[in-house]
Amino acid sequence: MAAASGYDLRFDSGRICLDLVATVGGRLSEAPVERLGGVEPLRAWLLGAGLVPGGTPLDAVDHRWLVRFRAARDLLHRIVHTEVESHASSADLERMNALAATAPPALRAVRTPDGTLVRALAGKPDCGALLSQIARDAVQLLTDPVARGQLRRCEGETCSLLYLDTSRGRRRRWCSSEICGNRERVARHRRRVNPSFSKT
Repeated sequence: MAAASGYDLRFDSGRICLDLVATVGGRLSEAPVERLGGVEPLRAWLLGAGLVPGGTPLDAVDHRWLVRFRAARDLLHRIVHTEVESHASSADLERMNALAATAPPALRAVRTPDGTLVRALAGKPDCGALLSQIARDAVQLLTDPVARGQLRRCEGETCSLLYLDTSRGRRRRWCSSEICGNRERVARHRRRVNPSFSKT
């Protein structure tokens, strides 16, 4: 699996649970992209996705966290993709519910030297609490008929990213018009110019 650059860490799907799932790109291609290739990318993702407030010390994030986040990501990928087509297994739903059962991290309002209020964690970051926050988001997504009705899978040939389609008319087709949309436009152009061109 190829590694991702720092730029690739952020995908705004509309839900934090789907953002975690998106940390593997091109799952349907021959060379999927691993965006959580180590502890540092995980720390960057936690901050970039807003799971922890900026400035939160993340010294506790280690290889064990990485293993747990990747396992949760694979579980949520399975559940959400299966739910788009039919129904997730009861065993997977129980695993998600078990992750969601832990109390999420407590937040505090803290005043900065200039008088502004900012968010801060009430204690040290806890892996189980942060995973619970993501799992609870997945539970809310899958049980909310409106949000679930907006759930879409990118139509890119090798892309499996999911997102909430909040566009006018619900016509969004790709996770990114610049990436998957552009690939589709290029492929369509090639087929017009050379009818013998086919998707591989």
